Amino acid sequence: MMDDVLRNIRENLDGKGILACSGGTDSSVLAVASAMVAGDNVKTIFIDTGLLRIGERERVQKLFDDFHINGQIVDASDQFIANLRGVTDPERKRKVIGETFIRIFEDLATGSDAKYLLQGTIAPDWIESGGKNRDAIKSHHNVGGLPEKMNLKLIEPLRDLYKDEVRQLSSEMGLDQYLQPFPGPGLAVRIIGEVTRDRLDRLRRATRIVEEIVEGKYAPEDRPWQYFAVYVPVKTTGVHGDKRSYGDTIAIRAVNSLDAMTATFSRIDWEIIEEMSVRISNEIEGINRVVYDVTHKPPGTIEWE
Repeated sequence: MMDDVLRNIRENLDGKGILACSGGTDSSVLAVASAMVAGDNVKTIFIDTGLLRIGERERVQKLFDDFHINGQIVDASDQFIANLRGVTDPERKRKVIGETFIRIFEDLATGSDAKYLLQGTIAPDWIESGGKNRDAIKSHHNVGGLPEKMNLKLIEPLRDLYKDEVRQLSSEMGLDQYLQPFPGPGLAVRIIGEVTRDRLDRLRRATRIVEEIVEGKYAPEDRPWQYFAVYVPVKTTGVHGDKRSYGDTIAIRAVNSLDAMTATFSRIDWEIIEEMSVRISNEIEGINRVVYDVTHKPPGTIEWE
């Protein structure tokens, strides 16, 4: 597999390119592979969309430093959040995010010799995005979310691989094979409805609590394949102290999967779920209810949007 990925980059990259790095396993593997093959001819760009988890930027900068990647971090958080204002439909969210990504990359390529855009697209991305005889389950921002006209030629060396195969490559490269998958659209697809700064702040804090507790209770090899929080703007009545509260809901989602095409919900110990619930509802103002998602894929998808 490794030889195939490196060969794909060599054969398709005829000049300079820029690489879209989300910080997840797929794009991190591609960033390291591109640095091995093309060195500084590929510039890896990590865009801070404002839709990231706590500590994401710092982790990506460490990746750049550790693997000598020609990288750049660009803060475009205001642009993404502005473009998402008033957007509530999940498909529209993904398309807005995908187009914003591409336009930023095109602007960054202007004035340079870059002709190519390298992306860590994998098989589940284009399968679920539909096309030909396939129904669109959801448009992945790096596939169905791409604009029809682009000024950069697309290179996708991981396109035929599944998540378990990419994790195998990650381990071979010396990357963290237990790094959680994180959606390209970030926390935007873990907020039901409109993305606002207040909701993002609450969701970041809930996500940190879920990750801290799971990673503190389980050894890496025993953790669920993916575990995260979802912001559900459904208000319910509760009690904080001795006063009535009327707050939103956080859903906890944890799944086990091999290739991301199917998944089963994780049977986390109830004591651990209780600890998450107590911390989230006590520490995050405006949240007064926590629920646990017990839906497999199918019928659900891993992400809620």
